[in-house]
Amino acid sequence: MISTTIKPIRTEQDYDAALLKIESLMMAEADSPEADELEVLAILVELYEEKHHPIGWPGAIGAIRFRMDQAGLSEQDLIPFLGSEANVKQVLAGELALTVPMMQALHEHLGIPADVLLK
Repeated sequence: MISTTIKPIRTEQDYDAALLKIESLMMAEADSPEADELEVLAILVELYEEKHHPIGWPGAIGAIRFRMDQAGLSEQDLIPFLGSEANVKQVLAGELALTVPMMQALHEHLGIPADVLLK
């Protein structure tokens, strides 16, 4: 039986300590007290991270680059959606804002969520 007392994660120090403890428990045997402790700590860390370290939606450029990587697309593959090679380069460099027709094409053909493209 383990004698560790699990407590709420209220501070960054608590968070860091919980991460260290999780690391030490990663090889715990299934259905053991250590595995139970690992599960509870993971839930507490997840809740703390949601509140204090939220991960928001990516920006439009990040979403486009992610989709390109996922689908193995090159910049050339974006020309039909963004209009020209120059537009592709400028959009990806953050120098040209997406137009509504560009956003519609990226959403329709690449499946990038419209709300991400609007941000």
